[in-house]
Amino acid sequence: MATEGTRTTTAREQDPTRGRWWLVGAALLLQFSIGAVYAWSVFGKALSVAEPFRLSTMQSALPFEVAIGMIFVGSYVGGRLQDKRGPRPVALLGGVIYGAGVILASFSRSQDQLWLLVLGYGLIGGFGLGFAYIVPIAMLQKWFPDKRGLITGLAVGGFGFGAVLTSPIAQRLIDSNKDMPTRAFLPLGIGYMLLSLIGASFFRNPPGGYAVPGFAPATGGRVIGSGREYTGKEALHTPQWYLLTALLTLNVTAGIALISQAAASATDIAGYTTAGAAGLVGALAIFNGGGRILWAVVSDRTGRMPAFAAMLGLQGICLLLIPHAGNMVLFFILAAVIYLCYGGAFGTMPATAGDYFGVRHAGAIYGLMILGWSLGGVMGPLIIASLIGGAKSYTLGYTVIAGIALVSIVLTVVTKIPRTRPDDREVPGSEFEAPGPGELAPAGRET
Repeated sequence: MATEGTRTTTAREQDPTRGRWWLVGAALLLQFSIGAVYAWSVFGKALSVAEPFRLSTMQSALPFEVAIGMIFVGSYVGGRLQDKRGPRPVALLGGVIYGAGVILASFSRSQDQLWLLVLGYGLIGGFGLGFAYIVPIAMLQKWFPDKRGLITGLAVGGFGFGAVLTSPIAQRLIDSNKDMPTRAFLPLGIGYMLLSLIGASFFRNPPGGYAVPGFAPATGGRVIGSGREYTGKEALHTPQWYLLTALLTLNVTAGIALISQAAASATDIAGYTTAGAAGLVGALAIFNGGGRILWAVVSDRTGRMPAFAAMLGLQGICLLLIPHAGNMVLFFILAAVIYLCYGGAFGTMPATAGDYFGVRHAGAIYGLMILGWSLGGVMGPLIIASLIGGAKSYTLGYTVIAGIALVSIVLTVVTKIPRTRPDDREVPGSEFEAPGPGELAPAGRET
């Protein structure tokens, strides 16, 4: 009981992690809205057949490629700002920018206005997407130092699930006005903006920052992390940052090649109808989202690099087989595995970066690493679209992408966690034994 002149301790001060799971729900709400970008293949298909547009394969992929390319710019700016200003204002602004970009895209009315699609959906929407995307990842790692793999998987899982609801809704909106599919962007953009604002309004950092003393990333031998908190500049002076970014780039290149051509490939290879292909894209988004959670948890148990090796290997095998999958069920299974592994990289890499560089400056460090997402997001669709071409050479296209995935496994062998030097700044408390399950310990106040 508080005495005169003292202040009653609140429940939140007694347990600073109180209510942290509610933040996961808020993060998922934001990620659901911006993750709708993965439903693009539904629009790409519609824009290739609608009379006022009649876009080529390369043209219909352009807005999506630009959006993915702009994610790095947005995440870099948003990551640095959220480290300084906190998560809420950055996420709110990102949601507004993303929604506004999609709404602007709705005013494109013909092939001559492809530039407006690229500007709205690609440049503005992609920037807003990246600006908001990085925030819950950095924020939740601070709230859940004891569940780093799981929580980063959940933090980005909602993004992968975004297309699950969007694909069938978008297809219905397109079907209601087949000659002008871009009109679907108006109600969708408004909806995205509202969901983003509701979720982001609950964001906040923990009161001082938390870390589990002696935290050991789950791996075969319980390998200890780097034991220090790197700044963004310090991380860029390590070879590990570049190796991890390359690993993310190549995993994205492999998976997004199929994602960008999912609807068309399902129709041409396995005989899906247009409506069936749209439903397939929505169903596959479940695996994109689920993979982010599944592989993050797997990496806690097996280690980060073995998990990445498995993801790349499975993608490579499935990409070799998919152009020959004339059966609808077989096509779905192979595509589902690719989506599962593609999403897995996004669930696993934030935790990997936390193991290697710490979480205090996670916004800036992982925000920079998302360069790999943008690079892979541009390269994958460009390579596959150019190889498939008008002749629809799916075997050539997917075989080349499969080779990229399989060769990339080498990176998982050579990428090792940084070794600390005697003059390195260690995480406070890292010399002690890790607490029991569910226990947390303060790691000093955030700067």
